[in-house]
Amino acid sequence: MGFVVSDTGGGDFKRVPPGVHIGRCFRLVDLGTQEETYEGETKLMRKLCIYWELHGEAEDGTPLMLDSGEPMTIWKEFTASLGKKANLRATLEAWRGKPFTDDEAKGFDVSKLIGAYCMLNVTHKQSQAGKTYAAISSITPLPAAMRAHKPAPVLDNLVFDLDDFNAIAFETFHEKLKEHINNSIERKGGTRSTHAPSKGHAERELPVEDEFADIPF
Repeated sequence: MGFVVSDTGGGDFKRVPPGVHIGRCFRLVDLGTQEETYEGETKLMRKLCIYWELHGEAEDGTPLMLDSGEPMTIWKEFTASLGKKANLRATLEAWRGKPFTDDEAKGFDVSKLIGAYCMLNVTHKQSQAGKTYAAISSITPLPAAMRAHKPAPVLDNLVFDLDDFNAIAFETFHEKLKEHINNSIERKGGTRSTHAPSKGHAERELPVEDEFADIPF
């Protein structure tokens, strides 16, 4: 799909326990172009979220599962840029275990991440409001010894792209996520920022597969 980034110059809540967990990317969400203020300067930045389902056990042996029987999940928001100092670029390079070439950084289709496995180091942090939350502190490739014994996928794959808004998929999202997306310039009737992906591709559920699981991208 046209979800390309580049170097342009609900109720069943459980907190993910800290530790190193197996993750599988199952969802990508285009958050659109958002206003971001830093040190008094406001910019328009295109954002995206990457979601992983988690497999394995916590340190106390508790399975990484919700009461519903589904795997716990974790997500991280990024600015959709592969600039040399971009957090997304650093994360993807750590995930695949090698840097992007200049040609690769000119345009990378993040939908390639769907189905890719990795190891996620999760830590607990405290928000300014004093609430504890789980955060991804680092990501590494799945060890070679584990690639032949990956846990089976559980959750359906989904790529959500604002270039062709999918109301059915949107209504399945948590209210805070829907609110975040609705605050985008695109949803308010504006135009996409210069970090935009190309058009012509709709959101879609992807088949469960791990085509890129060993060397994901």
